[in-house]
Amino acid sequence: MIEAFLRQTTQLPLESTQQAVGYPSLFLLVALGALVPVVPTGALVSSAAVVAFHQSSPFALLNVFAVASCAAFLGDICLYWLGGRGVRSKNGSKWLRAIRDRAAPERLAQAQRKLDEHGATVLVLSRLVPAGRIPVMLACLLGRMPLRRFARGDVPACLAWAATYQLIGILGGSLFPQPWQGVVAAVGLTLLISGTPAAWHRLRARSGR
Repeated sequence: MIEAFLRQTTQLPLESTQQAVGYPSLFLLVALGALVPVVPTGALVSSAAVVAFHQSSPFALLNVFAVASCAAFLGDICLYWLGGRGVRSKNGSKWLRAIRDRAAPERLAQAQRKLDEHGATVLVLSRLVPAGRIPVMLACLLGRMPLRRFARGDVPACLAWAATYQLIGILGGSLFPQPWQGVVAAVGLTLLISGTPAAWHRLRARSGR
């Protein structure tokens, strides 16, 4: 009993410290990754889920899900609002140019077709497909979709995205006894998922030459 008590008393400050630092950091990094799409936010969510899986708090995984989905939604809304200002301006804006630069013409044309066919529901799929969010967002901007309608479609998209990458983290946490092992596995899997479409497009481009 004494050993169990000591183990609990030494574990609680560690978990409380992880939560006090981890949740705000996760929120800021995911929101920043939504604004500047160079941060591997999926890997961040999966890593946080691995750590939460090994914690004793029953709400740790729920907290990761809530923080990640809210941060992703906030980042998307801010980026869409900034891009919308560029669409309405005669001279555009640096944010709109940044979005255009990250959306290949063929991906944009495909996103516009899907947006015409399925409406705002395509936002859910765009969040789950690697590198699919920006072309669909640009298609929404060029189609002058109101911010309120975009927000309604983006809510389930962010929830599905957070749940998907959290499940990857839970899988990594359940397969390995040590948290760092699960983090390595989750990060490797998310990077593999995000890098596969780009590698496939490059392979198709080479084979078509």
